[in-house]
Amino acid sequence: MKIGHEYDYFRTTVKPALESKLDEFRLLGYRKVTEQELWGFLTKKKWKKIKENVRLFEIVEEIMEVKVSEYIHYATIEAFKEADFAFDNEEERRELLK
Repeated sequence: MKIGHEYDYFRTTVKPALESKLDEFRLLGYRKVTEQELWGFLTKKKWKKIKENVRLFEIVEEIMEVKVSEYIHYATIEAFKEADFAFDNEEERRELLK
């Protein structure tokens, strides 16, 4: 059983690129995105298909190409997947349907 992602090996090396991308997010008003969340987006969405013999510059390039809208779209879908939408409370359900 494989634990982690193939590219986790590069994580400490590409930390400056991750921090730069997070600075860009903050400049655009998305201050709460963490390095862990950005890395999760990259490993679960952007790097679903693992390239053999990937080079460091390719990893950095893909980090720098991430658009805020791509990340927000991914985060929204993940939030819906994780949310518990049990409408046990009738009052809460009615409030949502207003």
